[in-house]
Amino acid sequence: MSYIALVVLAYLVGSIPTGFLVAKARGIDIRTVGSGNIGATNVMRTLGRTAGSLVLVADGLKGWAAVALLPDLVFMLFHIPHETSRREYYEILAGLAAVLGHNYTCWLHFKGGKGIATSAGVLAALVPLALVIVLALWIIVFAVTRYVSVASIAAAFALPFATWLTHQSALRVIVTACMGALAIYKHRSNIERLMKGTESRFVLAKDRAKETAERPS
Repeated sequence: MSYIALVVLAYLVGSIPTGFLVAKARGIDIRTVGSGNIGATNVMRTLGRTAGSLVLVADGLKGWAAVALLPDLVFMLFHIPHETSRREYYEILAGLAAVLGHNYTCWLHFKGGKGIATSAGVLAALVPLALVIVLALWIIVFAVTRYVSVASIAAAFALPFATWLTHQSALRVIVTACMGALAIYKHRSNIERLMKGTESRFVLAKDRAKETAERPS
């Protein structure tokens, strides 16, 4: 029963559609502009750095809170000793449920984001050293390509290897491999556009408008 309660709570925390809500507060349905994704990248492209950064941090906090806080809440509600040997399982279940909540939010007909920021929050609580490695890789790949999707896919692919290199348990290596695979799966439309050469490099809306205005007519 405690596992079920944890999964439900973590899913609901992860399912909060931050990007949709922030854009809606500006009178915009983020699903109808840009890539149509509710994640931080599309919000930043459409509404600017401040809104995008807010969504990025909030989505990350959802994942971190699910792993770092919710197991303790469940332990308290069900009178489970905090030093339980099952804690790792509780943390992993909470993290996975939060990512699935973000990717398939019940508030938007089970259509959500791609889970990169929320996954990063989960990793910050579960495997922080591995997160540092893949974050560094993300930054390098993005700086070279200017494709958010390529950087995210590269980081997702490297995640289980980074987890293994930081001497985590076999279970955590397997779980991070599943998280990486899910992240790559959620980028399948980006992969198709990359193969066709139609994927857009990251440009803020105001910078794109400035470039358009400066072009000779």
